[in-house]
Amino acid sequence: MDRLESMSTFLAVVETGSLSAASRRLKTPLATVSRKVSELESHLRTKLFNRSSRKLVLTDAGSSYFAACRRILADVTEAERAASGEYSEPTGELTVTAPVGLGRAYLIPILADFLKAYPDIKASLELADRVQSLFQEQIDLGLRIGPLPDSSLIAVRVGTTRRVVCASPAYIAAHGAPRTPDELAGHDCITYAGFMSPDVWTFFKDKTAVAVPVRARLVVGSAEAACDAACAGIGITSAFAYHFQAALKRGDLTTLLDEFQPEPLPVNLVYAANRFLPIKVRAFLDFAAPRLKTVFGEFQPPA
Repeated sequence: MDRLESMSTFLAVVETGSLSAASRRLKTPLATVSRKVSELESHLRTKLFNRSSRKLVLTDAGSSYFAACRRILADVTEAERAASGEYSEPTGELTVTAPVGLGRAYLIPILADFLKAYPDIKASLELADRVQSLFQEQIDLGLRIGPLPDSSLIAVRVGTTRRVVCASPAYIAAHGAPRTPDELAGHDCITYAGFMSPDVWTFFKDKTAVAVPVRARLVVGSAEAACDAACAGIGITSAFAYHFQAALKRGDLTTLLDEFQPEPLPVNLVYAANRFLPIKVRAFLDFAAPRLKTVFGEFQPPA
């Protein structure tokens, strides 16, 4: 059995959704495609698909193997191109992921300049406020906040960010500024579920976490909406500092209770450990990392 050929056939079946569609894509007889998948399952001693009369559905083992096959075949292609000197300039499609607010504030401007500098690269930017698996979802790089539980990733530190509590000068003039977290009970707060509980915020006193009940006058669906509502004077809100960067610079918001906030969290560009790091990934790392370090260094909220 030619293992790489069988992997390629398996990928075609998954990507097209059926044996017959894979047969058409590969211009290979249907019987050959079916035989290669069966041989692969026999070799692995596991089922890759749950077969029904209508469709093929990957098993858990099949899903994991699919991600691994894509990575392996991409590595082989990259190694062959590098060895043959097929290209000396970065080319191909680059997939990057980041949290929504962080991507909008910092990454999109850098990515725009990167694409101008490298016309043979096209990019896919996936913004999501959840941790996406670089392996399972075939993502080249990710911009991550906080500790990295996945030790198989290589991290390039580009800065730090911290949580801040903010309100508008107009709100503070009308209602006063809380001096301690406990005083939030007497204030209108703006919360969103993606960051903290809508009813309880966590602060730190003498390095000990303290849960503080808050009164959610307004609950919104994103940090951007919370920022807009705070600028409008509705109440006090909390999120990572980068969400409020522009408003703080303009003076539309001011930070509160800074001495009760946790330590800053690291921000890293991460990518999969790989002996054959694609040229496009190396190019983006070299381009984006120093620029991200600059923008994180330019804006730091009060410590």
